[in-house]
Amino acid sequence: MAWYVEKRIDVNRVSLIKKLVVVGCLLFPLVVFGQLTEKEKIQQMELDRNAQKQRAVRQQLDTAILLVDKGEYLAADEKLNYVLNNIKSVPSDLAYYFGENSYHIGKYKQSIDWLNKYIQLKGTSGQHSQDAVKWLKLAETERLKEKQTQTLEAQEVLSRDYDIDCGPTGKVTCPVCNGSTVIIKRTYLGETYKTCTYCHKQGFLSCEDYNKLLRGELKPEAH
Repeated sequence: MAWYVEKRIDVNRVSLIKKLVVVGCLLFPLVVFGQLTEKEKIQQMELDRNAQKQRAVRQQLDTAILLVDKGEYLAADEKLNYVLNNIKSVPSDLAYYFGENSYHIGKYKQSIDWLNKYIQLKGTSGQHSQDAVKWLKLAETERLKEKQTQTLEAQEVLSRDYDIDCGPTGKVTCPVCNGSTVIIKRTYLGETYKTCTYCHKQGFLSCEDYNKLLRGELKPEAH
């Protein structure tokens, strides 16, 4: 009987400790917030607002992806444009879906632009790489038809107006030399080799330089 009472007391003690831990976890942020200066509180509130906004934008992107999969392309276009206008840097998924959806609504130049950026960023190893190549070929075919018939173009949203998110590594294989650090030119005299003047003999670009290159703002290194 004594053993049972002692065990019951231990169980109650453990239960009490768990409750105290939970209460402590709930109160800790409030205590910490209370210790911040007024300036720090404002900064923290701004960070919280930005985080909440980014979550809402991500939800809009998820909705847009569902609309693309369902074939509701005009509704998806509206959502994708909202995301573009409310995001700091463009994730690769957005570049792909904006490219695919643009094809479906007849904006072929826009489709080519975004799909090319996805392929440049992800190469052949991306989740959507095969589909990106497929839609890119179709968009290029339709774009050629447009040029031949001189069809008036709809307003295009091109990726050069946005910063592309290069992922957690913060760098991208140099698209100029394909990571080899050497540019090979073939002429009737044979092949010539020239050191890539964009990647500083590293074979990759920082995310900042990559986005500058996409906008035509990255200058080659002088030799």
